[in-house]
Amino acid sequence: MRMYGYLKTPRLMNRGDRVCKVMLHETRQEGTCAYLYDRPDALFSFSDLHCPTLEDAREDWDGRLDPRGWISMEDPLPGCQHDCPLSVRITGRDRGAPQWGQHERLQDGEWKDFTP
Repeated sequence: MRMYGYLKTPRLMNRGDRVCKVMLHETRQEGTCAYLYDRPDALFSFSDLHCPTLEDAREDWDGRLDPRGWISMEDPLPGCQHDCPLSVRITGRDRGAPQWGQHERLQDGEWKDFTP
């Protein structure tokens, strides 16, 4: 399960990074990840944090969200980027030959080149 929310006010992190949006992704194997985004329209996170449980992650961010609160969304498709709200994967990763920095997006049932 994934959920995301927009912060009322951007939060500055230790290195001076600005967080505008956060996505929580709860998995059975890895616990909960909090993906951090520096722009409201960013597709990929710039950093992530590991949280022991979804409840812990929500507790960290609940009071910082704008009035829309948490917005639920489906888990990513197998092999897709966990931090991206779209069905996007690394080109060639499904064949064991990832082409890092190149992406493809599932559109109309077909994988097509994608440039974020």
